[in-house]
Amino acid sequence: MDRPTPTPDNPWLALRTLTPARIALGRSGTSLPTAAQLDFQFAHAQARDAVHLAFDHAGLRSQLSERGRDSLLLHSAASDRHEYLQRPDLGRRLNADSVSQLREHAQVNPGGVDLAIVVADGLSALAVHRHTLPFLTRFEEQAAADGWRSAPVVLVEQGRVAVADEVGELLGARMTVMLIGERPGLSSPDSLGLYFTFAPKVGLTDAYRNCISNVRLEGLSYGMAAHRLLYLMREACRRQLSGVNLKDEAEVHSLDSEHSTGKTGNFLLGEE
Repeated sequence: MDRPTPTPDNPWLALRTLTPARIALGRSGTSLPTAAQLDFQFAHAQARDAVHLAFDHAGLRSQLSERGRDSLLLHSAASDRHEYLQRPDLGRRLNADSVSQLREHAQVNPGGVDLAIVVADGLSALAVHRHTLPFLTRFEEQAAADGWRSAPVVLVEQGRVAVADEVGELLGARMTVMLIGERPGLSSPDSLGLYFTFAPKVGLTDAYRNCISNVRLEGLSYGMAAHRLLYLMREACRRQLSGVNLKDEAEVHSLDSEHSTGKTGNFLLGEE
């Protein structure tokens, strides 16, 4: 009887337990195995669905209301999803009705605020649906302890990152943070991004913003994202700027420093 051909050792297989990246997929002749190909097609379909998923702003506003948070619903200058995807520039500005609504709110509540929190569907409403409330719960607990004053949460349909600059300028906010669904990847259709801007105004480029990316259960935790955002807020107020000149040097606990020396430090920066 013919003996079965032994399966060759593949040192890459052990690495598949450590990453969602598509490595060590194997092959069938000159092609991918059927299972790997089907998994790729499924992930691709999830990413496409995330881009086109409708923003459930009514559900999010209801959840915010249950937590005692007021909210405002606005719309960008992009009239629908098709135009939003074809015209990024329209997603960066509010439509006329939304501008009027914010101006009226600012007149009723003069004096400005420390922080305007803006939530937009971006390229993954799925990310916003899953992670906005859990993140805000962690963040606002710490922000309240620091005494930050914030405006009602602003929800923007068909919004891009820069639309937060117009929102912040109209509300007279010292700074804005945009919570937005990031461009889906084949292993991360629900990644939430945070974009922080000090002294927001229309016309700022990305060089004036700080980004905290990949906020989700499989990525950056809600607590760590909140910790980093609060660090940026404090440093921005101290230095009166944000963007490329404001580095994220928030201290985090590392196992070695915490247990062996009792000190804390940023493990990304190394020992000083």
